[in-house]
Amino acid sequence: MKTPLDRNRFEEFIARYPVYEYRMLDPKELKTEERVRIICKQECQRYGTTWACPPAVGTLEECAGRIHSYDNAVLFSSVAEVSDVLNMEEMLATRRAHEDLTGEIAAFLEKEGFETYTLSTESCDICEHCTYPEGKPCRHPERMHPCLESHGVVVSEIVEQQEMEYELGGNTILWFSMILYR
Repeated sequence: MKTPLDRNRFEEFIARYPVYEYRMLDPKELKTEERVRIICKQECQRYGTTWACPPAVGTLEECAGRIHSYDNAVLFSSVAEVSDVLNMEEMLATRRAHEDLTGEIAAFLEKEGFETYTLSTESCDICEHCTYPEGKPCRHPERMHPCLESHGVVVSEIVEQQEMEYELGGNTILWFSMILYR
């Protein structure tokens, strides 16, 4: 028998963290889109260079199957402020705090007895040099979170459907993660 997430305990836990917004989702209702991965291939320097990105994460069908195999998901955002949103280096430096937050939420769900699979921001940057595509396994599979887009997830569409904020304007950044759990 499945044990549902104790929403009160989750609310108490998450209230202690700088989560801007969150929504509980049914992963079976999530769509994956090839168009997102085409953008990855055409525009992202990390494509084909890390375990967190295509093609290392698997085919779109494999990624969709992985997502849809979970019973529940929580999508959440956190806010970062920078002096200049056009300064990519400064912007990316704020990502670590969101990744740490993501790890804390996943750890909470795991302590509650759930198996988790985490999709997060951009691509992994734990190691200075990724072992992909050298044929060696990931050095930190327990910490590496594939990016949402690597799995064909269109974050902006989910955010719109869930009536969440996608842009705050000014020099603020919203980072998003999704933790699937069962």
